[in-house]
Amino acid sequence: MSRHRIACLVADGRLVRTRNGRYLRADARPRLLEASRLGGRLDCVSLLAEIGVFVRDRHPLHLQFTPATTRLPVRPEQVVAHWRDSECERTALAVDLVSALVQACRCQPPRDAVATLDSAWHSGLVDEAEIAEIFRRLPRRYRILRDLLDPRCESGAETLMRLLFRALGCHVDVQVELPGVGRVDLIIDGWLVVECDSKAHHEDWKSQLRDRRRDIAAAGLGYTTIRPVAEDIYYRSEETLTAMKAILGAHARRQDPQNSTTQTRLRDRKAS
Repeated sequence: MSRHRIACLVADGRLVRTRNGRYLRADARPRLLEASRLGGRLDCVSLLAEIGVFVRDRHPLHLQFTPATTRLPVRPEQVVAHWRDSECERTALAVDLVSALVQACRCQPPRDAVATLDSAWHSGLVDEAEIAEIFRRLPRRYRILRDLLDPRCESGAETLMRLLFRALGCHVDVQVELPGVGRVDLIIDGWLVVECDSKAHHEDWKSQLRDRRRDIAAAGLGYTTIRPVAEDIYYRSEETLTAMKAILGAHARRQDPQNSTTQTRLRDRKAS
């Protein structure tokens, strides 16, 4: 474009000047605009959140900068800078997906990293070969996470609950089809159905009605259903862990024929 044409588009509000000689469409995503203004590329969890991959914490802004780059604007304190080389075009505003996933594994706690990789794999954004490339680029200590991945998990909350129950020594089945019920998120030790609910998919009454009917159908098959909400799984993890331990412990006590409380309840039922 000629300088005159660019000036006209800026004046009309259709282009935004982010840096000297750098212009973006005015409807570009705000984080891409910020990356351009700061002379970096959208990276890590910030890029993944923009394309729909699960990350628990979307803030602050993560940007990639090429080492030895000079004359960069002053960055706000909340911006996380990742200084590394990139094979992207000089004008690119985002790193490639594999590089972003590698960096996200470094920046997040291990369970969150597994949930992020599950999400990208389940969504079809990466395949098994690209997962292998991610772990090839990561330090050896991260390889333990590879065996924890399961692309059948449909949400970050589901992955985090799967890992929680695994850490408690439970057997976990993922995305199980039950007759008369449909597909459930997790089945724990063959008796506990765990459905990870979020406001986005379970807020309206029609969805709640469907879920309650599914729970009754599952109970008819001998399952107990619980529905931990995503917000608690993400931000009240200790309370969620305590609650799951209590549920498993209560079930174990009921199954113990030597448990006096269980014996008393059985006698009371027979007497009635």
